[in-house]
Amino acid sequence: MPQYGVVHVAVLVVIVVVAVVCALVTRRTRDDDSTMRVLRISGWMLLVVSTVWTVWGLLPANWDLHQSLPFHFSDALRYLAAIALITRAGWAIAVVYYWGLTLNLQSVLTPDLNYLQFPVLEFAMYWSLHAAVLIAPIVLTWGLGYRPTWRGYAVTFGATIVWSAVAFAVNLMTESNYSYVSGGPAGASLLDVLGPWPLYLLSVAGLMILVWGLMTWPWETERSRAATRAADRFALVRQPASAARAGDRRG
Repeated sequence: MPQYGVVHVAVLVVIVVVAVVCALVTRRTRDDDSTMRVLRISGWMLLVVSTVWTVWGLLPANWDLHQSLPFHFSDALRYLAAIALITRAGWAIAVVYYWGLTLNLQSVLTPDLNYLQFPVLEFAMYWSLHAAVLIAPIVLTWGLGYRPTWRGYAVTFGATIVWSAVAFAVNLMTESNYSYVSGGPAGASLLDVLGPWPLYLLSVAGLMILVWGLMTWPWETERSRAATRAADRFALVRQPASAARAGDRRG
């Protein structure tokens, strides 16, 4: 599937429409217990589907040492998004916010696609899972009102460094390129303009510090903080006081 061909553009339009609708509906009904149940069920569904898809890739008929191991950022993000939807854990919400709206977004805007044995299935799973982990932080942030803090920003950056180190170690042992920390993807991507490997790793780190900082700053202004309160014990995310009180009553 060529990037920005008819199919790619159509998928992008569908994702945008679904994301906007989900965020608006969640925002209007976030005080309803039924909405919380739907989100928890969605999280469990994402968890089950992600697990099945991971196992599917490990089956002998589908096994590829360079593709099947779950060490891409998107692999971890699926499970983190499921945890965030099910438990509302602050650390999971924070990581999903930054990874889902930036790292995962690159996989949506500039997909590195290679449908091999089961093109229809691989197409459906690629786009449904990447869409799910893009829509999840949109719903959590603009639907339920969770807002990352500077602490959440720092924790996510640390988690990113750790995951990158793990992926790099796996790449050394398997001669693979999980999480693209050992080289750029085959297709066009943002990494192409950030310099050659390994210099682009420093460029990406600097870009994350800047972009994620800009994604945090609006939520951490004095005015914004005055209208919210910490939504978890470590203050990694905040939430409007009214929404937090409603959550306390449900809990």
